[in-house]
Amino acid sequence: MAAQSIDLSAALKQHFGFNTFKGNQEAIIRNLLDGGDTFVIMPTGGGKSLCYQLPALLSEGTAIIISPLIALMKNQVDAMRNFSENDSIAHFLNSSLTRSAVDAVKADVVAGRTKMLYVAPESLTKEDNIEFLKTVRISFYAVDEAHCISEWGHDFRPEYRRIRPIINEIGTRPVIALTATATPKVQHDIQKNLGMVDAAVFKSSFNRANLFYEVRPKTANTERDIIRFIKQRPGKSGIIYCLSRRQVEEMAELLRVNNIRALAYHAGMDGNMRSENQDAFLLERVDVIVATIAFGMGIDKPDVRFVVHYDIPKSLEGYYQETGRAGRDGGEGHCLAFYSRKDLHRKKN
Repeated sequence: MAAQSIDLSAALKQHFGFNTFKGNQEAIIRNLLDGGDTFVIMPTGGGKSLCYQLPALLSEGTAIIISPLIALMKNQVDAMRNFSENDSIAHFLNSSLTRSAVDAVKADVVAGRTKMLYVAPESLTKEDNIEFLKTVRISFYAVDEAHCISEWGHDFRPEYRRIRPIINEIGTRPVIALTATATPKVQHDIQKNLGMVDAAVFKSSFNRANLFYEVRPKTANTERDIIRFIKQRPGKSGIIYCLSRRQVEEMAELLRVNNIRALAYHAGMDGNMRSENQDAFLLERVDVIVATIAFGMGIDKPDVRFVVHYDIPKSLEGYYQETGRAGRDGGEGHCLAFYSRKDLHRKKN
Protein backbone atom coordinates (compact mmCIF):
# COMPACT_ATOMS: atom_id res chain seq x y z
CA MET A 1 0.00 0.00 0.00
CA ALA A 2 1.49 3.36 -1.04
CA ALA A 3 2.02 5.69 1.88
CA GLN A 4 0.40 8.56 0.00
CA SER A 5 -3.00 6.82 0.00
CA ILE A 6 -3.05 6.17 3.77
CA ASP A 7 -4.74 8.65 6.11
CA LEU A 8 -1.97 8.61 8.71
CA SER A 9 -3.72 11.03 11.08
CA ALA A 10 -6.75 8.73 11.24
CA ALA A 11 -4.46 5.71 11.80
CA LEU A 12 -2.64 7.58 14.58
CA LYS A 13 -5.93 8.37 16.30
CA GLN A 14 -7.25 4.83 15.86
CA HIS A 15 -4.18 2.96 17.12
CA PHE A 16 -2.67 5.36 19.67
CA GLY A 17 -5.37 7.89 20.51
CA PHE A 18 -3.24 10.92 19.51
CA ASN A 19 -4.71 13.73 17.42
CA THR A 20 -1.51 15.06 15.88
CA PHE A 21 2.01 13.94 15.01
CA LYS A 22 5.06 15.46 16.72
CA GLY A 23 7.80 17.11 14.66
CA ASN A 24 9.00 14.93 11.77
CA GLN A 25 7.03 11.81 12.71
CA GLU A 26 4.63 11.87 9.77
CA ALA A 27 7.35 12.47 7.15
CA ILE A 28 9.49 9.69 8.68
CA ILE A 29 6.58 7.23 8.61
CA ARG A 30 5.68 8.10 4.99
CA ASN A 31 9.29 7.58 3.89
CA LEU A 32 9.43 4.16 5.56
CA LEU A 33 6.02 3.07 4.20
CA ASP A 34 7.22 4.10 0.72
CA GLY A 35 10.09 1.60 1.13
CA GLY A 36 12.90 4.09 1.79
CA ASP A 37 15.77 3.57 4.23
CA THR A 38 15.29 6.08 7.03
CA PHE A 39 17.74 7.53 9.57
CA VAL A 40 16.17 9.27 12.57
CA ILE A 41 18.00 11.49 15.06
CA MET A 42 15.46 12.59 17.62
CA PRO A 43 15.82 13.65 21.26
CA THR A 44 14.66 11.46 24.12
CA GLY A 45 10.95 12.09 24.54
CA GLY A 46 10.53 13.13 20.91
CA GLY A 47 8.43 10.07 20.03
CA LYS A 48 10.98 7.84 18.27
CA SER A 49 9.22 4.51 18.89
CA LEU A 50 6.01 5.66 17.19
CA CYS A 51 8.07 6.10 13.98
CA TYR A 52 8.30 2.31 13.63
CA GLN A 53 5.27 1.17 15.68
CA LEU A 54 2.63 2.85 13.51
CA PRO A 55 4.14 1.74 10.15
CA ALA A 56 4.47 -1.80 11.55
CA LEU A 57 0.71 -1.83 12.26
CA LEU A 58 -0.04 -0.52 8.76
CA SER A 59 2.29 -2.85 6.82
CA GLU A 60 1.89 -6.39 5.52
CA GLY A 61 4.04 -8.82 7.51
CA THR A 62 6.09 -8.44 10.69
CA ALA A 63 8.55 -5.64 11.54
CA ILE A 64 11.79 -6.84 13.14
CA ILE A 65 12.84 -4.39 15.84
CA ILE A 66 16.41 -4.79 17.05
CA SER A 67 16.77 -3.44 20.56
CA PRO A 68 19.66 -3.64 23.05
CA LEU A 69 18.02 -4.29 26.42
CA ILE A 70 15.60 -6.93 27.66
CA ALA A 71 13.95 -4.38 29.99
CA LEU A 72 13.45 -1.99 27.06
CA MET A 73 11.85 -4.70 24.92
CA LYS A 74 9.51 -5.80 27.72
CA ASN A 75 8.54 -2.17 28.34
CA GLN A 76 7.68 -1.57 24.67
CA VAL A 77 5.84 -4.87 24.16
CA ASP A 78 3.71 -4.21 27.28
CA ALA A 79 2.93 -0.71 25.97
CA MET A 80 1.88 -2.04 22.54
CA ARG A 81 -0.36 -4.67 24.13
CA ASN A 82 -2.05 -1.93 26.14
CA PHE A 83 -2.93 -0.14 22.87
CA SER A 84 -4.24 -3.31 21.20
CA GLU A 85 -6.88 -5.86 22.12
CA ASN A 86 -4.63 -8.55 20.67
CA ASP A 87 -1.70 -9.65 22.88
CA SER A 88 -0.05 -11.35 19.89
CA ILE A 89 0.43 -7.94 18.19
CA ALA A 90 3.95 -7.59 19.70
CA HIS A 91 6.42 -10.17 20.99
CA PHE A 92 10.07 -10.33 21.92
CA LEU A 93 12.67 -13.04 21.36
CA ASN A 94 15.57 -13.03 23.79
CA SER A 95 17.53 -15.15 26.24
CA SER A 96 14.94 -14.70 29.02
CA LEU A 97 12.39 -16.94 27.25
CA THR A 98 11.92 -20.68 27.77
CA ARG A 99 11.91 -23.04 24.78
CA SER A 100 8.09 -23.38 24.92
CA ALA A 101 7.69 -19.57 25.12
CA VAL A 102 9.93 -19.19 22.04
CA ASP A 103 7.81 -21.77 20.17
CA ALA A 104 4.61 -19.88 21.08
CA VAL A 105 6.09 -16.59 19.81
CA LYS A 106 7.18 -18.21 16.54
CA ALA A 107 3.71 -19.74 16.05
CA ASP A 108 2.08 -16.30 16.40
CA VAL A 109 4.56 -14.78 13.91
CA VAL A 110 4.00 -17.57 11.36
CA ALA A 111 0.22 -17.20 11.72
CA GLY A 112 0.55 -13.49 10.84
CA ARG A 113 -0.81 -12.29 14.19
CA THR A 114 2.37 -10.42 15.17
CA LYS A 115 3.15 -7.01 13.66
CA MET A 116 6.25 -6.30 15.78
CA LEU A 117 8.92 -8.77 16.81
CA TYR A 118 11.55 -7.32 19.16
CA VAL A 119 14.91 -9.12 19.13
CA ALA A 120 18.17 -8.52 20.95
CA PRO A 121 21.15 -8.37 18.57
CA GLU A 122 22.56 -11.49 20.31
CA SER A 123 19.32 -13.40 19.51
CA LEU A 124 19.39 -12.18 15.92
CA THR A 125 22.78 -13.85 15.39
CA LYS A 126 21.57 -17.31 16.52
CA GLU A 127 21.45 -19.74 13.60
CA ASP A 128 17.98 -21.15 14.40
CA ASN A 129 16.53 -17.62 14.63
CA ILE A 130 18.13 -16.66 11.30
CA GLU A 131 16.64 -19.79 9.69
CA PHE A 132 13.23 -19.01 11.22
CA LEU A 133 13.26 -15.36 10.07
CA LYS A 134 14.04 -16.47 6.51
CA THR A 135 10.55 -18.04 6.48
CA VAL A 136 8.80 -14.90 7.78
CA ARG A 137 7.24 -12.12 5.72
CA ILE A 138 9.17 -9.10 7.01
CA SER A 139 7.82 -5.58 6.51
CA PHE A 140 11.00 -3.71 7.55
CA TYR A 141 13.84 -3.71 10.08
CA ALA A 142 14.10 -1.09 12.84
CA VAL A 143 17.42 -0.62 14.64
CA ASP A 144 16.69 1.15 17.91
CA GLU A 145 19.41 2.90 19.96
CA ALA A 146 21.48 2.80 16.77
CA HIS A 147 24.44 4.65 18.37
CA CYS A 148 25.31 1.24 19.90
CA ILE A 149 26.79 0.40 16.47
CA SER A 150 29.46 3.08 16.64
CA GLU A 151 32.72 2.78 18.54
CA TRP A 152 32.42 6.54 19.02
CA GLY A 153 28.92 6.27 20.50
CA HIS A 154 28.56 6.35 24.28
CA ASP A 155 27.19 2.80 24.49
CA PHE A 156 29.10 0.67 21.95
CA ARG A 157 27.87 -2.93 21.54
CA PRO A 158 30.08 -5.02 19.20
CA GLU A 159 27.22 -7.42 18.30
CA TYR A 160 25.41 -4.45 16.69
CA ARG A 161 28.03 -4.45 13.94
CA ARG A 162 26.81 -7.86 12.73
CA ILE A 163 23.28 -6.60 12.00
CA ARG A 164 23.77 -5.74 8.31
CA PRO A 165 25.31 -9.08 7.24
CA ILE A 166 22.46 -10.89 9.02
CA ILE A 167 19.81 -8.70 7.33
CA ASN A 168 21.43 -9.58 4.00
CA GLU A 169 21.24 -13.27 4.89
CA ILE A 170 17.60 -13.18 6.08
CA GLY A 171 16.37 -10.97 3.24
CA THR A 172 16.73 -7.25 2.55
CA ARG A 173 13.85 -4.95 3.39
CA PRO A 174 13.80 -1.21 4.23
CA VAL A 175 15.76 -0.23 7.37
CA ILE A 176 14.93 2.51 9.87
CA ALA A 177 17.71 3.39 12.33
CA LEU A 178 16.91 5.56 15.36
CA THR A 179 19.05 7.30 17.96
CA ALA A 180 18.77 10.17 20.40
CA THR A 181 22.45 11.05 20.14
CA ALA A 182 24.59 11.18 17.04
CA THR A 183 27.55 13.41 16.35
CA PRO A 184 28.39 13.60 12.60
CA LYS A 185 31.12 10.97 13.14
CA VAL A 186 28.70 8.56 14.87
CA GLN A 187 26.00 9.21 12.26
CA HIS A 188 28.36 8.38 9.38
CA ASP A 189 29.56 5.24 11.19
CA ILE A 190 25.97 4.02 11.75
CA GLN A 191 24.95 4.63 8.13
CA LYS A 192 28.08 2.99 6.74
CA ASN A 193 27.72 -0.03 9.01
CA LEU A 194 24.05 -0.56 8.21
CA GLY A 195 24.63 -0.06 4.49
CA MET A 196 22.22 2.88 4.39
CA VAL A 197 24.42 5.74 3.21
CA ASP A 198 21.63 6.89 0.86
CA ALA A 199 18.96 6.89 3.59
CA ALA A 200 16.69 9.91 4.09
CA VAL A 201 17.93 11.62 7.26
CA PHE A 202 15.51 13.28 9.67
CA LYS A 203 17.07 15.36 12.42
CA SER A 204 14.91 17.02 15.07
CA SER A 205 15.78 20.00 17.23
CA PHE A 206 17.50 18.98 20.45
CA ASN A 207 16.35 21.99 22.41
CA ARG A 208 14.01 20.83 25.19
CA ALA A 209 12.47 24.09 26.34
CA ASN A 210 10.69 22.44 29.29
CA LEU A 211 13.95 21.35 30.96
CA PHE A 212 15.71 23.63 33.47
CA TYR A 213 19.44 23.01 33.88
CA GLU A 214 21.30 23.92 37.07
CA VAL A 215 24.89 23.25 38.19
CA ARG A 216 25.92 23.59 41.83
CA PRO A 217 29.32 23.17 43.45
CA LYS A 218 29.78 19.88 45.30
CA THR A 219 30.36 20.52 48.99
CA ALA A 220 30.33 18.65 52.30
CA ASN A 221 26.58 19.40 52.42
CA THR A 222 25.64 17.97 49.00
CA GLU A 223 23.76 14.96 50.45
CA ARG A 224 21.73 17.33 52.65
CA ASP A 225 21.09 19.56 49.60
CA ILE A 226 19.76 16.57 47.63
CA ILE A 227 17.43 15.54 50.46
CA ARG A 228 16.10 19.11 50.72
CA PHE A 229 15.71 19.31 46.92
CA ILE A 230 13.59 16.11 46.88
CA LYS A 231 11.55 17.06 49.95
CA GLN A 232 10.57 20.29 48.17
CA ARG A 233 8.99 18.08 45.48
CA PRO A 234 6.84 15.65 47.50
CA GLY A 235 5.46 12.71 45.53
CA LYS A 236 7.36 13.71 42.36
CA SER A 237 9.35 11.12 40.37
CA GLY A 238 13.08 11.55 39.92
CA ILE A 239 16.34 9.81 39.05
CA ILE A 240 19.69 10.35 40.81
CA TYR A 241 22.80 9.26 38.90
CA CYS A 242 26.04 8.27 40.67
CA LEU A 243 29.17 6.88 39.01
CA SER A 244 29.90 3.98 41.41
CA ARG A 245 27.67 1.13 42.53
CA ARG A 246 28.72 1.66 46.15
CA GLN A 247 27.67 5.32 45.96
CA VAL A 248 24.30 4.26 44.48
CA GLU A 249 23.63 1.89 47.40
CA GLU A 250 24.70 4.45 50.00
CA MET A 251 22.62 7.26 48.48
CA ALA A 252 19.48 5.07 48.22
CA GLU A 253 19.90 4.06 51.89
CA LEU A 254 20.42 7.69 52.97
CA LEU A 255 17.21 8.75 51.18
CA ARG A 256 15.20 5.93 52.78
CA VAL A 257 16.49 6.90 56.25
CA ASN A 258 15.14 10.38 55.49
CA ASN A 259 11.67 9.02 54.63
CA ILE A 260 12.08 9.30 50.86
CA ARG A 261 10.78 6.28 48.91
CA ALA A 262 13.91 5.31 46.99
CA LEU A 263 15.49 2.20 45.44
CA ALA A 264 18.87 1.43 43.88
CA TYR A 265 19.57 0.22 40.33
CA HIS A 266 22.95 -0.85 38.94
CA ALA A 267 24.52 -3.56 36.78
CA GLY A 268 25.93 -5.43 39.80
CA MET A 269 22.43 -6.31 41.04
CA ASP A 270 20.61 -9.56 40.32
CA GLY A 271 18.51 -9.24 37.14
CA ASN A 272 15.22 -9.97 38.92
CA MET A 273 15.94 -7.34 41.55
CA ARG A 274 16.73 -4.80 38.82
CA SER A 275 13.42 -5.57 37.07
CA GLU A 276 11.49 -5.35 40.33
CA ASN A 277 13.04 -2.00 41.23
CA GLN A 278 12.43 -0.63 37.73
CA ASP A 279 8.78 -1.74 37.86
CA ALA A 280 8.37 -0.22 41.34
CA PHE A 281 9.51 3.11 39.86
CA LEU A 282 7.30 2.84 36.75
CA LEU A 283 4.27 1.88 38.88
CA GLU A 284 5.01 4.71 41.36
CA ARG A 285 5.51 2.49 44.38
CA VAL A 286 8.71 4.50 44.88
CA ASP A 287 9.44 8.10 43.93
CA VAL A 288 13.20 8.02 43.34
CA ILE A 289 15.59 5.62 41.64
CA VAL A 290 19.30 6.02 42.44
CA ALA A 291 21.27 4.54 39.57
CA THR A 292 24.44 4.17 37.59
CA ILE A 293 24.03 5.03 33.91
CA ALA A 294 22.81 1.44 33.33
CA PHE A 295 19.34 2.74 34.21
CA GLY A 296 17.03 4.59 31.93
CA MET A 297 17.73 3.48 28.40
CA GLY A 298 14.29 3.18 26.87
CA ILE A 299 12.50 3.71 30.18
CA ASP A 300 9.24 5.28 29.14
CA LYS A 301 8.11 7.11 32.26
CA PRO A 302 6.72 10.41 31.01
CA ASP A 303 6.42 12.24 34.34
CA VAL A 304 10.01 12.21 35.65
CA ARG A 305 10.22 15.69 37.19
CA PHE A 306 13.91 15.81 38.14
CA VAL A 307 17.26 14.23 37.24
CA VAL A 308 20.14 14.78 39.66
CA HIS A 309 23.80 14.02 38.85
CA TYR A 310 25.63 13.50 42.12
CA ASP A 311 28.83 12.85 40.15
CA ILE A 312 30.03 14.51 36.98
CA PRO A 313 28.61 12.66 33.91
CA LYS A 314 30.88 10.50 31.74
CA SER A 315 30.33 12.63 28.62
CA LEU A 316 28.28 15.58 27.42
CA GLU A 317 26.44 13.25 25.05
CA GLY A 318 25.63 10.86 27.90
CA TYR A 319 24.54 13.78 30.08
CA TYR A 320 22.12 14.97 27.42
CA GLN A 321 20.65 11.47 27.13
CA GLU A 322 20.34 11.05 30.93
CA THR A 323 18.76 14.46 31.58
CA GLY A 324 16.48 13.85 28.59
CA ARG A 325 14.57 11.35 30.74
CA ALA A 326 12.97 14.28 32.56
CA GLY A 327 9.75 15.92 31.37
CA ARG A 328 8.93 13.56 28.52
CA ASP A 329 5.24 14.47 28.95
CA GLY A 330 6.07 18.09 28.08
CA GLY A 331 5.83 19.16 31.73
CA GLU A 332 8.73 20.77 33.55
CA GLY A 333 11.90 18.87 34.37
CA HIS A 334 14.66 20.08 36.69
CA CYS A 335 18.17 18.84 35.84
CA LEU A 336 20.61 19.40 38.70
CA ALA A 337 24.31 18.52 38.46
CA PHE A 338 26.88 18.76 41.24
CA TYR A 339 30.38 19.65 40.10
CA SER A 340 33.75 19.42 41.78
CA ARG A 341 37.27 19.67 40.39
CA LYS A 342 38.14 16.51 42.33
CA ASP A 343 35.52 14.53 40.36
CA LEU A 344 37.01 15.84 37.13
CA HIS A 345 40.52 14.68 38.12
CA ARG A 346 39.15 11.31 39.25
CA LYS A 347 37.44 10.87 35.88
CA LYS A 348 40.63 11.73 33.95
CA ASN A 349 42.76 9.22 35.88
